[in-house]
Amino acid sequence: PSTPYGSPIHMSAAKKVMAAAEAEATKNNWGVAMAIVDSGANLVMLQRLDNAQLSSVRIAEAKAKTAAEFRRPTKVFEDAVGGGGIGLRVLTFGASVAEGGVPIVSGGKVVGAIGVSGVQSHQDAQVAQAGADALK
Repeated sequence: PSTPYGSPIHMSAAKKVMAAAEAEATKNNWGVAMAIVDSGANLVMLQRLDNAQLSSVRIAEAKAKTAAEFRRPTKVFEDAVGGGGIGLRVLTFGASVAEGGVPIVSGGKVVGAIGVSGVQSHQDAQVAQAGADALK
């Protein structure tokens, strides 16, 4: 990826991202957990909506950390593993291989990432993307 790391996301920006993600999840009546990490993959915010399973907290954070550390959506890793063959090497990376983690880019730099878990992976990604898009 050519997008460089930037300064860690500010709390005001993280709140904006979280609010947009929550709005998308609520609009669809999805009980999810949402985690936002900074550009160093450190947890900044975590929210578990009503009826989200407990494991979604851990999974959302893992997706966010992976998206930040690798500066790309976790869908890339899901696709690599799904393709089999040499793509299975991704399993050795210590990365989350489920869709739903998206980098947060501001000013052309990765300032953090958001991870979502609780519904189908493509729906998790929809919520995460809505959050990340709040800073565009």
